[in-house]
Amino acid sequence: MKKKILYVEDDPNLAFATKDNLEEYDYEVVHAKDGAEALKIFGKEHFDICVLDVMLPKMDGFSLAEKIRASDSQVPILFLTARALQEDKIKGLKLGGDDYITKPFSIEELKLRIDVFLRRSKSDQSAPIKADSNKVGSYTFDFQKLTLAINGSIQNLTFREAEVLKYLAERTDQVIRRDELLKAIWGDDDYFMGRSLDVFISRLRKYLSADPDIRIDNVHGVGFRIRW
Repeated sequence: MKKKILYVEDDPNLAFATKDNLEEYDYEVVHAKDGAEALKIFGKEHFDICVLDVMLPKMDGFSLAEKIRASDSQVPILFLTARALQEDKIKGLKLGGDDYITKPFSIEELKLRIDVFLRRSKSDQSAPIKADSNKVGSYTFDFQKLTLAINGSIQNLTFREAEVLKYLAERTDQVIRRDELLKAIWGDDDYFMGRSLDVFISRLRKYLSADPDIRIDNVHGVGFRIRW
């Protein structure tokens, strides 16, 4: 079955070319020209990933992402942005986005970013994991279902949140260098990706706060360590 993409872009020429090229890669692409139209479509259909331009008429990409997250905590959200300000990109992540790509972009680059979220490779599923890796303190962590559960309460995770937690949890009590974690999850360790990582670490701390024994420590100048 084809993976289904909600693609929101108000530039008709760019939208036509991008949709056409992505469909050549055997994706099913549903295009919306503004945020309001996209939200209506999202409410009626299931999507594997949302690719949202930031500057949209009727409802901008940030507002759209916030509303999507209110109804679906797991669908990956990839922002397309021409904005150069780092704070705008951080804002998108704080609203529930998983990643961004800066315009102008190549179709190959966009496809690569999309594939990161859509891929559930056999290597991920069969990778050796320590026996209690599904336990994070008092929580039950299910990477495949993207959930954290405790005392009957379930927190849904985005794929990116689950990736970061999985990487840390498989290395409990170890200091994980920031650049190692960035390259493992994002494939890059530049300044902005570092800021992105901080957003996801903050989210995970919030999700894990019901167990006071769990700590994700900042190791100054080095990286992070999770312990419980």
